[in-house]
Amino acid sequence: MSSSLFLAFEPIVTWIKVDKPSFDLVGVVLSSFRLAGILLVLALALGLLLGGALLRSRRRTATPLDSVSLHLDTRG
Repeated sequence: MSSSLFLAFEPIVTWIKVDKPSFDLVGVVLSSFRLAGILLVLALALGLLLGGALLRSRRRTATPLDSVSLHLDTRG
């Protein structure tokens, strides 16, 4: 009686056949190049924007000599 009780609680195992995994080296390399290209374009755009902002802010600031200068180099 104890063996039939033990068989009633035995877990049922179902096996599923799965193909052997394969490594796609070409796909990994191409996706890495794509990611590097996106980061390159993003860094270039941010660098141009930051450089332009720094140059624009540099033109607007007054130099220490502006208060004593005769401004002979400007027209008007």
